[in-house]
Amino acid sequence: MRPLKVFLTGASSGLGQALAREYAAQGAILGLVARREDALHQFVATLPNPGAVRVYGADVRDAEAMARAAEDFLGQFGCPDVVIANAGVSVGTVASEREDLDAFRQVMDTNWFGVLTTFQPFLHAMQAREPGHFGRRGTLVGIASVAGVRGLPGAGAYSASKSAVIKLLESLRLEQRGRGIRVVTIAPGYIRTPMTAHNPYRMPFLTDAEVFARKAVRVIAAGRRFRVIPWPMGVVAALLHVMPRWLYDTLAAGAPRKPRRAGASREP
Repeated sequence: MRPLKVFLTGASSGLGQALAREYAAQGAILGLVARREDALHQFVATLPNPGAVRVYGADVRDAEAMARAAEDFLGQFGCPDVVIANAGVSVGTVASEREDLDAFRQVMDTNWFGVLTTFQPFLHAMQAREPGHFGRRGTLVGIASVAGVRGLPGAGAYSASKSAVIKLLESLRLEQRGRGIRVVTIAPGYIRTPMTAHNPYRMPFLTDAEVFARKAVRVIAAGRRFRVIPWPMGVVAALLHVMPRWLYDTLAAGAPRKPRRAGASREP
């Protein structure tokens, strides 16, 4: 059986690094993207088979750079079996503050537009490839967030971007229906990564990144449409989704807020 081919963004730390390590342990061929190319090379050197990894220093906000990375991967290894749009940023924001406008744009461009720039260069290749097991041509995976289920105070940029990711993936899943391309949405709860390290509040059901990665890889292999990890946060998300607005507003108005910073915290 040939090795799985996986293309993954935001791979130099956090969830991306954990996912890359999990797939590497399974013998996958990897294309890893991150802005910090040096850090990515250092990480790849720790993997069991660095020779099966192609490294790309690129920002997902740069559509041309992402297209070049995809073209190189396609030329080197052929069409990937799994493409994971994981790169993301998070920062506390307040809509009334003019200096936060750049942060709003950075978060949306990275978290939402970056999903599109990751997937788009591979779509025609996936559609054209010979179908594999059960007629499948590939799997597109977007890392959303429980924060995208309802808007959180002080996190307008992050909640909006992750909500947009969920809707983009839903639309894409419908567009690819019948083409043999699966679209998987994974919404993490609180995962122990550099992005959450400085949150000044209690994080329920906090999960190690390695545990998240093992569960996520199983969800991807099964082709689930939507999954919250860990599952207890899925219960919370389901309740939030159906909660009346008046009740949600009453309960969430005083929720703790992520601190505002000059720059956004990234899963690079």
